[in-house]
Amino acid sequence: MKALITVTGTDTTGIIAKVCTYLADNGINILDISQTVMQEFFTMAMLVDLSKSEKEFSTVSDELASLGNSMGLVVRIQREDIFTLMHRV
Repeated sequence: MKALITVTGTDTTGIIAKVCTYLADNGINILDISQTVMQEFFTMAMLVDLSKSEKEFSTVSDELASLGNSMGLVVRIQREDIFTLMHRV
């Protein structure tokens, strides 16, 4: 299953490293990534593949949210099919 992860908040050192380490440790492959910093505001979007992860989607979602909270960020994950349906014109 593919999913979209978004990360937003105040820029600090190590955001990408911490999120990517979590993903690698849980068998989640990054397919595409885009990030930018506008003044002090950090934004990142990642398309990931969860097919090799042993964790349930809800567990990954909760753990990413908790990771974000620990860094003062908002980290959300959404299934690709739901994201696509929501943004279809």
